Amino acid sequence: MTPSDPSTAPLDATAADELIRPSEVTVTDDAAVKRAVKATMLGNAMEWFDFGIYAYLATTIGKVFFPDASGTAQLLSTFAIFAAAFVVRPLGGLFFGPLGDRVGRKKVLATTMILMAGSTFAIGLIPSFGSIGILAPILLVLFRLLQGFSTGGEYGGASTFVAEYAPDKRRGFLSSFLEFGTLAGYVAAAGIVTIISTAVSPEALVDWAWRIPFLIAGPLGLIGLYLRVRLDETPAFQQFEEAERLVDTSESMGGRLRETIVVNWRPLVLCIVLVATYNIAHYGLLSYMPTYLSTTLGYDETHGLVLMIVVMILMMVGITFVGRLSDRVGRKPLLLTGFIGFFALSLPAYLLIGVGSYATIFLGLAILGGLLLLFVGVFPSVLPALFPTGIRYGGLAIGYNIAVSLFGGTTPLVLTALGDSTGSNLVAPMYMMVAAAIGGIAVLLIPETARKPLAGSPPSVATRAEALAIIRRLRQRRARSSAVPVAPESN
Repeated sequence: MTPSDPSTAPLDATAADELIRPSEVTVTDDAAVKRAVKATMLGNAMEWFDFGIYAYLATTIGKVFFPDASGTAQLLSTFAIFAAAFVVRPLGGLFFGPLGDRVGRKKVLATTMILMAGSTFAIGLIPSFGSIGILAPILLVLFRLLQGFSTGGEYGGASTFVAEYAPDKRRGFLSSFLEFGTLAGYVAAAGIVTIISTAVSPEALVDWAWRIPFLIAGPLGLIGLYLRVRLDETPAFQQFEEAERLVDTSESMGGRLRETIVVNWRPLVLCIVLVATYNIAHYGLLSYMPTYLSTTLGYDETHGLVLMIVVMILMMVGITFVGRLSDRVGRKPLLLTGFIGFFALSLPAYLLIGVGSYATIFLGLAILGGLLLLFVGVFPSVLPALFPTGIRYGGLAIGYNIAVSLFGGTTPLVLTALGDSTGSNLVAPMYMMVAAAIGGIAVLLIPETARKPLAGSPPSVATRAEALAIIRRLRQRRARSSAVPVAPESN
């Protein structure tokens, strides 16, 4: 090969710019990435604010909608309705996921925001059982079902959106802001519930004040909708859509669903297992723990919430550091550390919580919160990378919501029922230990995806210089490949 061969000629800036095609290398727009992160983070905060206020007001909601039941029956009924919203989440995932792969991520995320905020706002308007009788809990169930259906398309779409916008080398860091929104939603919910609970009498809380957090969801939803409609579609989906248009290979929603479930069954199963085990720890700490502290151990409800708020704020401080660390050392080492930690330390942490002093309660919560931080900081970048671009939204939405439905939203109900039937305060850590063992095995079976392009997408970089470096390597690789002599055919 001669030096004049164009494949090995020096690459000047102008020629390189002409070679930076979106189909080969994506150079991200920093301003667009920041807008995407903000919009999805707020939407995720909105989702978990909705679910958080229901969990933190569980005892009060039981009194409002089931006044004739005993204390335990009220709590079980309330958590059963909490779990009902999770039963329909897979249906939401089955609907919104393939739809997001067909019409785009942006449109579906705007729709889920409207439904999510509207159903939460409507719960705050439901008359009490004393006013309309059995119709009150029926309406509560209906709006919770709508809430669950809409959130079936939220997390899968939000994590897909951020992952497809983020440069490969910063995907862990940028995706971690999604769970920063989760914790912010929980902190806001716990903070508002705590303020209202201390500002009004117990009678006023049951009479009218419980409605305030639900009604706040209305204006929050409008803000989130405004941010989402201003977003552009992700570069990865635009490239995928253009490729489909050129070769005319577009599939129906049914075809995408079949590709997700039948062709890509392995990443789907791994997604379900990982999310299930993570959510047992997640809901066991952030949703069930305040009720466990007040009803099972008899601690003051307000003080328990304050301790939870402090733990979650500390988790918010550390979450982006964990995401950034996963970009450097990899996702799998951090996830394995988290699962091993939950297996080894769940029981000691619960024993500390049960000692009786606020110092030991906080220490036990801090141990669990620190371990959970390894999950919430890494999972948003791990899960989207399991699926190729054409089915990423659908695969993640279906897998995530099946797992959350079976093992996430049911966790408070299962732990309450098991604790009541066995009389043991250590059901929760045992449940977490089993989940941790299964989750650790699943982590060993997934590929390491840190600093690598998403499946079905070209490399994504933050700067033109990084793109040029990739193109130079591609040219050198092609040159070496074309320089390999071809062996003569044998007679």
